[in-house]
Amino acid sequence: MTCCTCCRQLTESQRVDYPAALFGVAFSLRVEPLVFAFASRLSVDYRGWEYFALSNGGFYMAPDSGSLFAVRAENGFEGQLSGCALGITACLYAYSHLAFGNGEVAATCAEQYDLLRTHALEHREARAILSAIG
Repeated sequence: MTCCTCCRQLTESQRVDYPAALFGVAFSLRVEPLVFAFASRLSVDYRGWEYFALSNGGFYMAPDSGSLFAVRAENGFEGQLSGCALGITACLYAYSHLAFGNGEVAATCAEQYDLLRTHALEHREARAILSAIG
């Protein structure tokens, strides 16, 4: 599954190395669990995850599914998102949350938020993603 031409699905071996190069050990300890937590708050219908590298240097994770997900955000957004859009939304929530800290992980999450948001603005579900994070 890829949602556009500017992202590349990571292979099984790249799923460990690529995020570790961006976030270090914090990926498996803080970033990945927080993305999963935000995704489960937004929608309960997903299974399995795919990892993607963006051509602008960004990274996101998305549920492995071609179906739509019923999403309800705490900001009042209710709607349906593709797996790709749900993953982008959950990652934006997680990156934003972790960016309000100190140190390298916070700086990396702030940068990843900006890169992923730039990508989201060009996504076919941009309006829904922005509404869900707004």
